Amino acid sequence: MDNCRKFKGQWISTGMSPGNAPCFRKSFFYSQKIEKAILFLCGLGYHVLYVNGVKADDRVLAPAPTQFDKHVSYIEYDITTLLHQGENTVAVLLGNGLYFSSVEDTWNFAHAPWKDVPKLICDIEINGEIRVVSDNSWRWHNSHITFNALRNGQYSDARLKISDFAKNGIDETSWHNACTVLPPGGMLIRETQPPCRITHIYKPVKKFFISAYETTYDFGVNLTGWCRIRAKGKSGDRFQVKYGEQIASVSGRLNTQEISGHVKSGIFQCDQYTLGGSGEEICEPDFAYHGFRYVQIFSVDQVEIIDIEACFIHTDFEETGNFNSSDEMLNTLQRNTLQSFLSNYTGIPTDCPHREKNGWTGDAQLAAATGLWNFDTAESFRHFLQIVADTQRPDGQLPGTAPNAGWGYNRLNGPAWDSLIFEYPCMLYLFKGDTDTVKKYYDNCRRYLDYCLSMAQDYLLDFGLGDWCHWDVNAITDIKVTSSGYFYQDAERMALFARILGRPQDAADYENLARKIKESFNRNFAHPDGIWADGTLTAQASVLYFGLAEEKDIQLTADILASEVKAHKYHADFGILGAKFIPRMLAEYGYADDAFKLITQTEFPGWGYQVIQGATTLWENWNGTESQNHIMFGDISAWMYQYPGGIIPTLDNPGFRHFILKPCFITALDYVDVSHKSEYGIIHSSWQRNGKNIHCHFEIPSECTADIILPDKKFMGVSNSIETDI
Repeated sequence: MDNCRKFKGQWISTGMSPGNAPCFRKSFFYSQKIEKAILFLCGLGYHVLYVNGVKADDRVLAPAPTQFDKHVSYIEYDITTLLHQGENTVAVLLGNGLYFSSVEDTWNFAHAPWKDVPKLICDIEINGEIRVVSDNSWRWHNSHITFNALRNGQYSDARLKISDFAKNGIDETSWHNACTVLPPGGMLIRETQPPCRITHIYKPVKKFFISAYETTYDFGVNLTGWCRIRAKGKSGDRFQVKYGEQIASVSGRLNTQEISGHVKSGIFQCDQYTLGGSGEEICEPDFAYHGFRYVQIFSVDQVEIIDIEACFIHTDFEETGNFNSSDEMLNTLQRNTLQSFLSNYTGIPTDCPHREKNGWTGDAQLAAATGLWNFDTAESFRHFLQIVADTQRPDGQLPGTAPNAGWGYNRLNGPAWDSLIFEYPCMLYLFKGDTDTVKKYYDNCRRYLDYCLSMAQDYLLDFGLGDWCHWDVNAITDIKVTSSGYFYQDAERMALFARILGRPQDAADYENLARKIKESFNRNFAHPDGIWADGTLTAQASVLYFGLAEEKDIQLTADILASEVKAHKYHADFGILGAKFIPRMLAEYGYADDAFKLITQTEFPGWGYQVIQGATTLWENWNGTESQNHIMFGDISAWMYQYPGGIIPTLDNPGFRHFILKPCFITALDYVDVSHKSEYGIIHSSWQRNGKNIHCHFEIPSECTADIILPDKKFMGVSNSIETDI
C-alpha cells in the first residue's frame, strides 16, 4: 500500500492510565557530519516534537485523526538543521486527541474500539541509516498539562513545567523508562496532507467587563483555534478561559447553551491555567481547539491579563481560487463561506468546530466543490476518504460520521451523506484528472450500491436525512425524492468509474441500473403539469440536478422552479440539499438573475439575512440557532465560480485540460473577476459592464484549451488570453 512504513522502533507509552500528558525523551550521540536526518513519528492522539530544545516545525494538532484501528498516520520530520555532531536529544509531548477520549459524549468516543493510552513509535534516520528507534530506553515524565480533552479543553500548571525538558544533559533522576506496548491496530501510513497551522492572529475588537472577576473579549469573527494569552501573577494564581460564539446582548456574558449539550462530562470549551509566578507567562493549549468568537476569562486571583489574541487554526491549504464582484453582499458571502470551510477543516472536514468536531459526510460532500475551487484540498480529501472507507461495513453500509466509534449506522445518515464516497473520487477526477482515487475506492463504491439495492423498493430509496435543516420541518421534501436522486447519481458515477478503469461490462450494468432508477422515479414522481413529487423547490431542483427528467420535460421543470422561487419571494424555503441544487439549476437553465436574488436577498430565511444579522461564517440553521459556524450551506462559493465566473470543468476532459467558459452576465452585477489555479496553470475569467457593452477577458493556460460561449459569439478550442466585447 502507498505511503506505508514498517518501523524498526517499538510502540512505547507510560504503561499507566493517562493523568498528566506525558513527555518522552531520548538522548543520543552522533559523531559524523550530518548530511540528512529524517525523524519518522506517529504519536497518538496528538503530539508535539522537539529537537535539541526547539519545536521541530510550526504544525499543531498533529497528526490528523484517522479510524485508528484501521489506519494511523505517521509524519516525516526533516530535522537535518536541528541535529548536530555530538550529543542530541529528541522529546515528544503526547496528548489524548480523539485516540483517548475520556469524556462522555453523544457519539460514544469514550468507548471507541481503538481507545488506549497515548503512545508513540519513532525511527530516526541519519545519512540514510536508522540510528535511533523508540524502545524502553526512552525516558518519560509527567508534563505540566494536567488535563486535555478534545471537546473540553486543556488545563496547565506552570509550576510543574520541567525546565529545558527537551535539551541535552538534564537531570533524569526522576524520569522513568518507557514501557513497550501493543500497537493501536491500524496500518501505519504517511500523512501527506498539509498540516494544521496557526494561519492568522486576531486581536479583540471589544471587551465587556462582566464583574470584578470576569471579562469577555470579542474578536469580531467566528473562528477555530485557541487564545494565546500573556498573563502575570503569583505562583498558584489561576484563571479560566471559556470559548463560545454567542453572548448575552446586555451583560456580555458567554452563552454556550446551544452548542454544549452533546458533551456529557467536564467543562465544555474551557482552558484553565495555573501560573508559575515567574513574571510574564505565555498561556495557550497544545491538545485542544475551540470554535468561538467570544472568550470569557474568569479569575478570583490577582491575575493580570497583559495581552490576548485569537489564533486561527486549520489545515493550511494552498489557496487556488479567488472571486470578486461588484456586489458587496456576494463578496461577503464568499468570505463567510471560506471562513466556515477553513474553520471546519482541522485535520478532517467537520460539521462545526465546537459542539461536535465530527466528520459528517453530508457536510463534506456538499462542500467538496467549494473546497476544490478555493484551495488545494486533494490530499486532504484523500485522507478523509480513507477514513470513510475504513468505517464501511462488509455489506456496504456507512455511518453518517467518520471517524466513527460505532454510532450513526442506523440513523442520521443515508444516501445524501453516504454519497461522499462517490463525490470525492468524482470531484478529484473532474478537478485534478485523478484516476488513482477512483481505482482505490471502486470496490467500496460497488459495495455501497449493493447495499442500496438491498434497501430499494421499485429501485427507489426511502431512508436517510434528506433536505436537512429546512427552516420549516413540515415542508421538508419527501426523503424518497432526494435519496433516490443520489442513488441514481451514484449509479451514473459508478458507470463513469467503470469506463475510466476500462471495465465495459460493469459500465453497462450500472448504466442499466441507472436507467431502472430513472424509469421508476418518473413513474412515481412525474406529474403531467410539470410538477414533480410534492412540488417543493428542492424536489423540482433535484430532478434537474440529478438529470432525472426526460429531455422534453427539462425546460418546463426549470421554468416552474423559477416561477416557484419568485412566488416564494426568493426566500430560502429549503434545507442543505436544496441550497446546492436550486441556485445551480436556476443559473443552468436561464435564470441566473433569480439565483443571484435568491442568494443575496436579506429577508429570513436566506444567506443575506445571516449577513445583516452580523454573521461572519455560515450558520447551521437559517435562524441562527445552535451552531453559527457550519459549511453545509456553502456550495454558493462553487456557484460563484461556475456561473457568474463561468468556469466549467468537464468530465470528458478532466483536470481542466479542456473546459468551458460561459459566464452568466447577471443584471445586478457590474463586474466579476474570478481565477482558479488548475493543474496546468491559472485560469482567469473576468467581465465588466461598459455602458451598453460588456468587456470580457479570459486567460487559458497554454497547455489547455477552452470553448468560450457568449450570448452572441463563440470561440472554440482557444488557448492563452482573449479579450472581446459583447
